[in-house]
Amino acid sequence: MRPVRAASTGSGQLPHGAGGNIGAEAVAKAAPDGYTLLMGTLGTQVTNQFIYARMPYDSAKDFAPVTLVANSPNVLLTNATLPVKSVAELIALARQRPGSLNYASTSTGGSPHLSGELLDSMAGVKMQHVPYKGAAPAMTDLLAGQVNLMYDNLPSALAQIQAGKVRALAVTSPQRSPILPDVPTVAESGLPGYVVNSWFGLLVPAGTPATLVARLQQTVARILATPEVKQRIEQLGAVPGGDSPAAFAAVIHADTEKWSRVIKSAGIQAQ
Repeated sequence: MRPVRAASTGSGQLPHGAGGNIGAEAVAKAAPDGYTLLMGTLGTQVTNQFIYARMPYDSAKDFAPVTLVANSPNVLLTNATLPVKSVAELIALARQRPGSLNYASTSTGGSPHLSGELLDSMAGVKMQHVPYKGAAPAMTDLLAGQVNLMYDNLPSALAQIQAGKVRALAVTSPQRSPILPDVPTVAESGLPGYVVNSWFGLLVPAGTPATLVARLQQTVARILATPEVKQRIEQLGAVPGGDSPAAFAAVIHADTEKWSRVIKSAGIQAQ
């Protein structure tokens, strides 16, 4: 029995591991034998192709989706220095003070950054993006009042939210997070149709036999459905996956169309 090889893309946020491109390239070039898998992200499979001038793989042609593993919202955070308690109040303040508010994210081009660009675009406001090399330094500056707001992945921000050190204005998912039931979605806070999901999913090299892809999907789905795994993922603020390869492919396709427009409109490029 040969061991399964897995390539991780890190957080999927730039610039870590060239935005995940290094691991993804390794899988794209691997034998399509079902033994080499990629834990892909929104970055590796969707947004990087619009941010990097050159890509070492074709995200649409070089992989076969297996299944979505977990889907996690981002969360919009603020500290006590900003006098807003809702997205509607934030938008009103941003309109009163155009260009004066700023928000931190963990990178340029990652899903937290894109969360801010999408809100700006849909609300017709402009807030300044301040990229950081990771969540920890961004959170430190948010707590210190060096930045007004922060978009972060919910699992990363959960401890500070639960400790009451930051205020969660909204989550970016289409539904409220079960772990933060009192925090509304951005969509229900005045921007209908606003959705940002930061997902993780398994893929294999293109050309992997469909029977192997189906077997992998079924195995992962069984694991994700076990009570201990399901509970652990939900405790982190994420939603377990396990759907079919076709369903995962549809997620990738829809996000590709959506984020290509946002990234091009905002002129985002890798730094």
